[in-house]
Parts: sequence; C-alpha cells; structure tokens
Amino acid sequence: MILWYVIIFMFFVFLIGIKIVRPTERGLIERLGKYNKFAKPGFHWIIPVIDKIYVVNVTEQMVNADPQEIITNDNLNASVDAQVYFRVIAEEDSVKGAIYNVNNYKWQIVNLARTTLRNIIGTLTLKSANSERGKINAELYNTLHLETQSWGIQIVRTELKEIDPPKDVQETMNKVVKAENEKIAAIDSATAAETVADGIKRAKIKEAEGYKQSKILHAEGEAEAIRLVNEAADKYFVGNAQLLRKLEAMETSLSNNAKIVIPSGSELVNIIGEMAGGILPVERKHKEK
Repeated sequence: MILWYVIIFMFFVFLIGIKIVRPTERGLIERLGKYNKFAKPGFHWIIPVIDKIYVVNVTEQMVNADPQEIITNDNLNASVDAQVYFRVIAEEDSVKGAIYNVNNYKWQIVNLARTTLRNIIGTLTLKSANSERGKINAELYNTLHLETQSWGIQIVRTELKEIDPPKDVQETMNKVVKAENEKIAAIDSATAAETVADGIKRAKIKEAEGYKQSKILHAEGEAEAIRLVNEAADKYFVGNAQLLRKLEAMETSLSNNAKIVIPSGSELVNIIGEMAGGILPVERKHKEK
C-alpha cells in the first residue's frame, strides 16, 4: 500500500509540474528564485515548489492612456486620450528585460504615455494641438520608444484618440468655424458674380464692336457706291445733272416693276441706248378726233 501511495504521489507531482507554452507566448523558468532557463513554445516540466515559470505574451497589445485633463499653453483645459500599441520582443534577453527590468510594464507604459502627453500638449495652444495631431503622435512615439528599449518592448505605434475642450469653448470654436465658412462662401459667391458680370461686360463690348464694325462696313459700302456713281456721272453725264436725276428716278421705278414710256428722240433714250446697247423708242400714237 505504501508503494501505491508513493506512485500516486509521484504521478500527482508529475502532473502538477507539466507546463505548456503556446506559440504566442514565451516563458522564464526560475529555480529557487534564480533564473534557470528560457521556455520556448511547447511542453515543459518543472519541479513543483522548487521551480516557477513566468509566461509572457509576445503578440501586439494595446493599452489605453485613460482620459486626463491637460492645461494647454493658452490656459484652456482639454480632455486628452491616447492609445499605445506595443509588443514584447520574442527573444530571451527581451523577455528577461520585460520581467526583470520593469515592474508591470503595461502600467508603466500607461503612466509614461500620460506624462509625455502632458509635457507635449502643455507647450501648445488648443488650436495648434488639434491641428498638429501627427506631430504629437510622433513625439509620443519617440519618447516611449527610447524609454522602453531596456524593457525588451517594441512600441509599434501611438494613436491620439481625442483632444476635447470644455463644452463652452467647443461651442465658441464651432461658431468661429461656422463664421469662417460663411465668410468663405460669401467670398466665393461674390467672385462668381463678378465673373458673370465680367463675362456679360465682355459680351456687350464684343456686341458693340461688332455693331460698330458693321456700321463702318456699311458706310464704306455706301461711300464706295457714291464714288462709283460719281465716276459714272463724270464719265457719262458731265454737265447733265438733270438727266442723271431722271435716270435715277427711272431706276427706282423699274425696281418696282413699273412701266415707263419714254418719248422717242429724247436725250434720255439716247443715253440709255448708248449704255444698254440700244432701246427701241415707242412711237406716240395720237387719237383721231
């Protein structure tokens, strides 16, 4: 019976000493309070009571730097919140640093992030803090990266979640933004109206120039016609202004399809004959009384 008790006890001790390390974890095994060996993923057996294993998650993790009130450079309170993404490097020295070089590295990262944010945003105005989030993220990342190198931790990235001013300040800022947007809209509207007016003005100028040009061309045409008439008059009707007037009257009548009877032997018939190649005169007929 004693042998069976010993066997059962040994089996129980064996079961208690079994430790499984997952692929996402690394472990440190201590023996009697001293570092013994590094535990990689897989099966491990430790001596109960004498040995102890500390398992560390080496996947990417996130801690939230709880919202805090920070006074900006322009003496305004702002509620600031941020997130830090990190992971423990899966190497023996790095895992040892995360266990032996810092007490509770998650808590330390949170407090370091909060302190760093106070130092950064305290030098900025509220407006510049909202417009320079990328700069704040970069400074926060650099500070955490330098401070956590001896902890065996890699800072993956930092995210500034929000910078919220007090409610009354936020309402005032919203009104200012609204007024600026309305001002920009008014300027754009005025610019568009000015562009339309300028287009109408140019169209009017073009129209007036076209009308002016047409008048000039019309006047030039009339002048040319008068010149040709004068040349014809000088050539055919020198000293015969009365005949020229009769000819113009006949031209006007003929344009209206009127019939003109010209007495034979008149000077007008002779002139037209010379110009048109000859016109037969119409003999007068006298009624017999």
